[in-house]
Amino acid sequence: MAERKLFKGNEAVAEAAVRAGCRFFFGYPITPQNEIPEYMSRRLPEVGGVFLQAESEVAAINMVYGAAGAGGRVMTSSSSPGISLKQEGISYIAGAELPCLIVNMVRGGPGLGGIQPAQSDYFQAVKGGGHGDYHCIVFAPASVQEMVDLTIQAFDVAERYRMPVMILGDGILGQMMEPVAFPDPVPVDAALADWATAGARDGRAPRLINSIYLRPDELFRHNLKLQARFDEAKIAEVRHEAINTDDADIVLVAYGTTSRVCRSAMDRARAAGIRVGLVRPITVSPFPYQAIADVARTARAFLTVEMSLGQMVEDVKLAVCGAAPVHFYGTTGGVVPTSLAIADEVRKIAMAEVGK
Repeated sequence: MAERKLFKGNEAVAEAAVRAGCRFFFGYPITPQNEIPEYMSRRLPEVGGVFLQAESEVAAINMVYGAAGAGGRVMTSSSSPGISLKQEGISYIAGAELPCLIVNMVRGGPGLGGIQPAQSDYFQAVKGGGHGDYHCIVFAPASVQEMVDLTIQAFDVAERYRMPVMILGDGILGQMMEPVAFPDPVPVDAALADWATAGARDGRAPRLINSIYLRPDELFRHNLKLQARFDEAKIAEVRHEAINTDDADIVLVAYGTTSRVCRSAMDRARAAGIRVGLVRPITVSPFPYQAIADVARTARAFLTVEMSLGQMVEDVKLAVCGAAPVHFYGTTGGVVPTSLAIADEVRKIAMAEVGK
């Protein structure tokens, strides 16, 4: 077994990316993710990579476009307002069918908001925050080790479907320290993809990275191709964790940091005699609709818990499709829900829906 080391979440993401073969990082500082570019500024030169602090978030995401178009494994990171500034570039990257990794350590908003953790960027991440019909694959880790594992997998997934992949973290996951085990570094493959624009010096036909289609029929077909790839991901990439759902009357649904709090709330409720389970989406795009629908066959009620005023709850309602009531409990502005408050909500639902 690999040696476990104590790592801060942000630095663990950066080290995982390097070990996955990432050799290009373009970004701009913003709290609470600043340790990622700081770490990359030291680490990438050690492996022959390129770190560049851009003049803005807009510049950074367009640099990602360029490196990805040339076939490089590339990433950027930011936090909520910075990700908003990158949205046009993310849409361009998706439209040009380019793989890359985008890390969002979410903080409270709207506007400049604050620097405390939040989950209020869910809509932006999973519904496509930029213009046009496109999707990103979005991972929602709940621990530092899971951030390491998903970061490493994200590059392969991005290249498999030729689309951006996002790690949707938050200020707690980025700043907390936990022991993690890193895999051995992935050998960097010198062979470029057959679409990469790395020069046609060998006499082959020139390649073009492009997202503009002036003929409506061509743009229609292009959008259908992008959607077909995401449909493949819906089959192959959906991930979730289900805990104590077989006998649960009430099922909590939460992701990321909030799911950790919900585990404690679940234990409190079960100790009080209330049968509670937990479904934790690991991919929030594509969303585990079927997994939740399966649990809805036996559950009496659901409680979605988020560090927002209610975003993922809409997807939970779609999944449950009227089979059981879907309740919501949320905090916002950087306030983290407590296990006591969630357990109290569970008790109220149990009294109303289950009769306990």
